[in-house]
Amino acid sequence: MLTICDTHILIFWQDAPNRLSSKAAQAVENSLATKSLACSDISFWEIAMLFKAGRLRDDVPAGQYMDDITQAMSLNVLPVTPKIATMSQENIFIHKAPSNRLIASTAIVNKLKFPNY
Repeated sequence: MLTICDTHILIFWQDAPNRLSSKAAQAVENSLATKSLACSDISFWEIAMLFKAGRLRDDVPAGQYMDDITQAMSLNVLPVTPKIATMSQENIFIHKAPSNRLIASTAIVNKLKFPNY
């Protein structure tokens, strides 16, 4: 079974592993060993926006940064489908941020583990 990563998990794992909680670090390490990590493609949109805003590293281009994460983590990148987009607008989520709603919907629709970091 795949485990979905939120955007901040991807960034912390790449740039500041010490910012991951021990529970998050363990979940990522376990899933790395089995190549069972996934993310929603919306996470790359969020990362691109952070690059544009100057909030992430400037020693590597945004595209390379995202490719590096994808390869290093053997990520399964899952697309936002019509079903996921529709679910993200339902009143079942506490998050207001569209990206968080899409990530959660991706996990539900694909029946992924969504660890409580």
